[in-house]
Amino acid sequence: MNPNHSASGFTAVRLVAQRELNTRLRTRSFVIGTVLILAFLGGYVLLQASLFSGADKQTVGLAGQTGSIAETLKQQGKQLGEEIETVTVTNPDEARAQIENDDLDALLTGSPGDLQVLVKTELDPQLGAMLNQIAQNEVLVGELAQAGADPDQVLATVQSKTVKVDQLEQPDPERGQRLAIGLAMVVLLYMSITTYGTMVAQGVVEEKSSRVVEILLSTVRPWQLLLGKVIGLGLVGLVQLLILAGAALAMTTVSGVITLSGVATGTILWGLLWYLLGFFLYATIFAAAGALVSRQEDMQSTMMPVTMVLLIGFLVGFNVLIQNPESGLAAGLSLVPLLSPVLMPGRIAAGVVSGWEVALALVLTVAAVALFTWLGGKIYRNAVLRTGSRVKLADALKG
Repeated sequence: MNPNHSASGFTAVRLVAQRELNTRLRTRSFVIGTVLILAFLGGYVLLQASLFSGADKQTVGLAGQTGSIAETLKQQGKQLGEEIETVTVTNPDEARAQIENDDLDALLTGSPGDLQVLVKTELDPQLGAMLNQIAQNEVLVGELAQAGADPDQVLATVQSKTVKVDQLEQPDPERGQRLAIGLAMVVLLYMSITTYGTMVAQGVVEEKSSRVVEILLSTVRPWQLLLGKVIGLGLVGLVQLLILAGAALAMTTVSGVITLSGVATGTILWGLLWYLLGFFLYATIFAAAGALVSRQEDMQSTMMPVTMVLLIGFLVGFNVLIQNPESGLAAGLSLVPLLSPVLMPGRIAAGVVSGWEVALALVLTVAAVALFTWLGGKIYRNAVLRTGSRVKLADALKG
């Protein structure tokens, strides 16, 4: 077809995007991949729910005279944020079997002042501290009684003395859960941007090696083909991200793993915005990398610098966020345009980022998207019709 009769403007972009969207959403790989990830998420949430429900719970068997400290154990456990469940034991052999089968965490024998503990491998530190305190108090009560003092009055006086703590800032009880939500979104964004950015490069190489691109460029301009492909694949990734994020939110909320549904919803909305920016930022770079070669085997060599920047930034940033999302290093990395789409949503979810940081990161990232779109479009336009050996980057930029 004569280029003079080519599809005009954004109509061509829409048609190319629609073609990519319809083709990719109907592929078996998209459906199977989404289902497998959902199954993995479901299993992970169930595991976390199971661990979460039993993380702060200890089941203790009490034999003989130790039954008298049951209420004391429960009260001390509440003060330390640990649930202590006590079970009266009449047969030590059965209790030993229960410990081996993990039905009991510990078995107490002896007397309150001379406690003996049986565990499978090691004694929980908090439980051990409580038992030591109980035994010491029992001994102290006995010594005070022999000395003629009132044990209750002495113990009350001793226990009333506590360390006075002054706080510069009030602790955030939701900090851990916020950070967990943010880190989950960081991983999802990294996976989505990498996966669908790579698909853009693969699609470019496929069309170039099969010479389909020559037919397409007879009806549309290079920028229309590139933009349509990026938009189409970006929407495919967005659909999958919405499915995964929505399903994860529903599963974690129902299971009780996450109680901050408002924070999780806000994180998803921020994540979608940053996904779009990050995908457009990297997709044009991946497309340019794909346009430089004519064979799938050569694609990795041109993509390697881009994927390494993203991977190293993700690994470093992820570990920095785990250690301290408020640190200067975390703030600095989240402002780097190539890393902002992955790291900034995590810091937003953790509640440690100010409004000006978000605004600055958005401005810098949008500017980077414009710059790399222009560079990537130029490389794509000059290299996509060149077949044979790999096109040098300098030659693609000169054209």
